[in-house]
Amino acid sequence: MIGVIGGSGLYQLEELEGASWERVATPYGAASDDLLCGRLHGIDVCFLPRHGRNHRLLPSEINYRANLCALKQIGVRRVVSISAVGSLKEEIVPGHMVVVSQFVDRSLGRTATFFGDGVVGHVSMADPVCPDLARRLAVAARGAGATCHENATYLGMAGPQFSSRAESNLYRSWGMDVIGMTNATEAKLAREAGLCYATLAMATDYDCWRVAEEAVAAADVLATLQANVAVARALLLELIQGDVEARPCACARAASAALLTPKESIPPARLAALAVVLEP
Repeated sequence: MIGVIGGSGLYQLEELEGASWERVATPYGAASDDLLCGRLHGIDVCFLPRHGRNHRLLPSEINYRANLCALKQIGVRRVVSISAVGSLKEEIVPGHMVVVSQFVDRSLGRTATFFGDGVVGHVSMADPVCPDLARRLAVAARGAGATCHENATYLGMAGPQFSSRAESNLYRSWGMDVIGMTNATEAKLAREAGLCYATLAMATDYDCWRVAEEAVAAADVLATLQANVAVARALLLELIQGDVEARPCACARAASAALLTPKESIPPARLAALAVVLEP
């Protein structure tokens, strides 16, 4: 089953058959919203509105653990994240698609692990996205007619404010390609949960580093997003044409290999909460 985390326009697909909203209770609380599950050209797909329907949640208010846990509980094993980002590179033009390969996480203060409270685990984030799923996303983006940049680095910021010009230029000096507020946190939790995860970022603006232009505004982001929804939908249809459910990667083994605390030493309540995370 494929999971898609994104905005409301993405799941309004005429091709989605047998669609129904499913509420999933998790040991980590409520997800951002119910999951819309159905079949797309014979493939089981679940959509999760990251910020809730009608965009109710700030990036820092999202229960990321519950979101990833809910997807895994319902049967998802591969997660595609579709997100708006600011471009920090001249060649990444608003309207272009970007497949991310690395994250630099500056979204401090969030709960970004399933471990803790008597359980120690350390997953590797050296290569934080599923290479197979990322490759498939790039192929699907081009198949849908989009201009697509690969191997990009995503700077994760806390938000909800956009960057200052000093921050934007600092991130450019670090070699960052795009900037967003949510995906670095999701990627960490997806890895701990043994999920394949890949980001398709939609560039909506140039942040605020171009001094000759107006700085990014929420209305501009929304307008560019709406213009790109049709491309994102077409991309999803392209993505599921192949054997997208196959997992020729090591993502599923990440959590079990990371656990340092012996299971017999983990309190029963914590072990029960971790069960869905640790299962393949």
